[in-house]
Amino acid sequence: MRLRFLGSTSEAGACPSLYETDRGTIVVQGLELVDADARADLRHVLDGETAVEVPRELLVEIARRVLS
Repeated sequence: MRLRFLGSTSEAGACPSLYETDRGTIVVQGLELVDADARADLRHVLDGETAVEVPRELLVEIARRVLS
């Protein structure tokens, strides 16, 4: 699988970031969600899966770029 950087809200271009794959999927890079109360709210987390938290504005900005 290959990744293409889509964007970040970090000034240094580090995390959180979004990538598009050559398989037509999106990869999210961010800090792992470790808050126990928040993790308890997740549904159907399978083995090998985790959750990351990214700013809403990152998703909005990338959506604007992709949809325009």
